[in-house]
Amino acid sequence: MGQTRLFLTAPREQAESIFSILDAHFEDDGLPISIFEPEEDSGIFQISIYTEDDADSLEQRVLESLADVSPLPPLEREDVPEIDWVSHSLEGLRPVRVGRFLVHGSHDRHLQRIGDIAIEIDAGLAFGTGHHGTTAGCLSALADILKSEQPRNALDLGTGSAVLAIAIARSARIPVLATDIDPVATEVARTNVRLNGVAGLVEAHTAPGFHHSVFAREKPFDLIVANILARPLMALAPAMAQHLTSGGSLVLSGILERQRRAVVAAYGGQGFRHVRTQAREGWVTIHMKR
Repeated sequence: MGQTRLFLTAPREQAESIFSILDAHFEDDGLPISIFEPEEDSGIFQISIYTEDDADSLEQRVLESLADVSPLPPLEREDVPEIDWVSHSLEGLRPVRVGRFLVHGSHDRHLQRIGDIAIEIDAGLAFGTGHHGTTAGCLSALADILKSEQPRNALDLGTGSAVLAIAIARSARIPVLATDIDPVATEVARTNVRLNGVAGLVEAHTAPGFHHSVFAREKPFDLIVANILARPLMALAPAMAQHLTSGGSLVLSGILERQRRAVVAAYGGQGFRHVRTQAREGWVTIHMKR
């Protein structure tokens, strides 16, 4: 299915204001929103929002959210060709190195060093290649945790490509339950798990939140990593407390810097202690212990 891009063009200050309004207004919709400068040093920026659904309805919502912006630049529309944008965008990306973890595509296997924990993730349909600040932040937090702790079993909630589940399994050699709400992501995760030789350790299931019988069978977990979004993470705080062992570590990401305090407060109310927050590219990764 192709996408439609709605976009406005404006000078930097107004463009940043419009981006902030749209980002806040559509935060719960999960729609991709971007701001970029088409011509370097021009000072003119484009703010884009993408949809695969009813573009007319989205256009009306965008205009309503920007009703107080004056003068409002024209809202334009274009159809985006149906392209595997993940594969396309990763063609020129270099491997990502975070501590001992090296996340790479099949064409960069030769760049592995002695001592690397190599994770091969080619471009696919699921989120999580290591290039995004949230995934890299989780890898960094996991590298620190696994140096000082010896978890016996782990959960990767919202696994996407399973890069984090694979990282835990390859580093700690422990069982990892990997779950995602998207069945396509689950299948991609299983493919990547087999590719990286940890099929005997990582079990992938499609499950929203903690609604699957496998959680009752596998809990409690000594380590949970959840790279999703701030609002779902806050809603899941009570369930996280029920599924993590006392003294266990929790790694949360997919959180914007401005959302950090609210997330920490939600988990503090469930008996979690804040250990460390790492910031990357406007996102934060939070390490907490129960």
